[in-house]
Amino acid sequence: MGAGNRRKSDRGFALVVVTALSACSSVPSLPPAPPNPSPDAGILDDLPAYRIQVGDTLAVRLIFNPELNEEVTVRPDGHISTTVVRDEAAYGRTVPQLAAALTEDYSQELKNPHLSVILKSFAPTRVYVGGEVNNPGEFITVGPNLTLSQAIARAGGMKFTTGDESKVFIIRRGPHDVPEFFSTQYQDLMTGRSSTADVRLAPYDVVYVPRSGIAEVYRFFNQYLLQFVPVTWGFSYLLNNNTANTVAPATK
Repeated sequence: MGAGNRRKSDRGFALVVVTALSACSSVPSLPPAPPNPSPDAGILDDLPAYRIQVGDTLAVRLIFNPELNEEVTVRPDGHISTTVVRDEAAYGRTVPQLAAALTEDYSQELKNPHLSVILKSFAPTRVYVGGEVNNPGEFITVGPNLTLSQAIARAGGMKFTTGDESKVFIIRRGPHDVPEFFSTQYQDLMTGRSSTADVRLAPYDVVYVPRSGIAEVYRFFNQYLLQFVPVTWGFSYLLNNNTANTVAPATK
C-alpha cells in the first residue's frame, strides 16, 4: 500500500471513530442559558430542620439560673454532659428536640426551668469520593450538603478512560449503622437528560465510581496475558519488488 493510500485510510478510520464517539455522547437540545441568573437561582426551598452532629458546640442557657449557663460539645458517641445532666443524647436531634429533652432533665433539679439551646458552631459536612476519579478522598463543606455532580467535581472529575459513569453508586449509613447501597443516574445527568439525577448527598456518604468493563479487560490483558503469552504486534506488506517487509510497533 502506498503512503498516499495509507494516509487516506488513516483519515477515513479517524473519521469513523470520531463519528462513532460523537454519536455515543450526543446531548439533547437544551434551552439556552439566560444572560443573568434569576434572583431565585440557587435558593433552596423548605430546607429540612438541622440535626445535631458530632462535634457541634451548643450553648445551654437558663434565664432564671444564669449560673448554670454553659457550652458543651457533642462527643463522638453523640451525647453531651452538663453540670446538671450527666448524659443526654444529642446526635440526630433537632435543636428544639434537644431543648425539650434537657428541660425535662433539668426539671428533676429545678422548678419550672426556662431553658434554651443555641447552636454556637457546627461541624462541617463530610462526604467521600472513591474509585475512578482523579483526586479521590474526603471533601468537607459548610452549608447545604453537596450534590452528586458537585462531589465528583470536587474529586477532579471522573477518569475519562476507565470510569464507568453508568454504574456510579452511593454507600450510605442506614439505621443501626448498616450500610445501604443506592444506584444513580449520573450518565443521564452528564448528558443533560435528567436534572433530577443530581441527587443531594447525606453526611458521610461515599460516592464510588467503578471501572468500566473495557478498563477491566485492558487491566486483565496487561496484568495476566502479557506476562505469559508472547504477543507480536505488526503487519507485513509487499513492495514493488515483491519483497515482504514487517513493521513492528513503536515502543516507548
